Amino acid sequence: VARVRGYDNVPARAPVAAISMRPATEGQTSIAALRRLLVARDYQEVVTYSFVDRAWETDFAANADPVMLANPIASNLNAMRTTLFGSLVDVLKLNVSRQQERVRIFESGRCYWRSPEGRYEEKVVLAGLAYGGAVAEQWGVPQRSLDFYDVKADVEALVGGLPVRFERSEHPALHPGRSAKLEINGVHAGWLGQLHPRLQQKYEFPFAPMVFEINLDRILGRAVPRFEDFSRQPMVRRDISIEISEKVSAQSMLDALWKSAGDLVCNIALFDVYRGKGIDSDKKSIAFKVVLQDTRKTLTDSDVEAAIQRLIQVLQEEFQAKLRK
Repeated sequence: VARVRGYDNVPARAPVAAISMRPATEGQTSIAALRRLLVARDYQEVVTYSFVDRAWETDFAANADPVMLANPIASNLNAMRTTLFGSLVDVLKLNVSRQQERVRIFESGRCYWRSPEGRYEEKVVLAGLAYGGAVAEQWGVPQRSLDFYDVKADVEALVGGLPVRFERSEHPALHPGRSAKLEINGVHAGWLGQLHPRLQQKYEFPFAPMVFEINLDRILGRAVPRFEDFSRQPMVRRDISIEISEKVSAQSMLDALWKSAGDLVCNIALFDVYRGKGIDSDKKSIAFKVVLQDTRKTLTDSDVEAAIQRLIQVLQEEFQAKLRK
């Protein structure tokens, strides 16, 4: 991929200042570990300038008053960036013009802005962009375009075991109906979504890329996974399939289910969404898997039934869900 720094860490552009990050201990996650994780997930690292075209700030951040440079090195590099989205889209544009059909890139770097009080502030973020097929063309897997959930999986891998929520929200650079903000431990931590159709048309992309951006302060230094001895007691899986209003988000249901889950439930996950024949146009069918386990004894049928009925009651009372057989 053009203008890309690969796993060998040899920059393809002029060198830029290294990011100063506090060192991680053995029990903490480092920026180097996050880079390796993204490389393992088929991304390549790019290095771009922190100063950008002022028009990018309008396009990708709706920022009419960016921090301007007094003496820019070029007329089109006259503002300090508040997001990495513009830089990644610029790299993608170059690659598409070189007939690259599948691109996975990421960058970690600083962003700058002026606070309402007039102070200059900065933060370190990690951003990524995915474009083209979900997997490279091959005989073993059917070809398909990537979607929101492919990149959501990459973000979840970066976040690790931290409690992350994806809340539907709007961002000036993202598709209004295909974007979400990230919350980690209840604090806003970044964005994920499809590039806005207006920008896709402006930059002449045949397909819409998916992008994400995470504030590194929210995920660096988190504890690395630790081994825990597994229980020898058997697990029990039950599926709950419901018909529900199209307006109800999966995240809100998951939040409510976990709140009422109890000690026996060790996992709740959405695994199927269906719209079409047999379902009203304003509704959707959703299925959750529920895994239960008691680490001290074997679960009885009555234990499992009581836990599942409690979850079904939550869905029916809070979201007016209809149970599907």
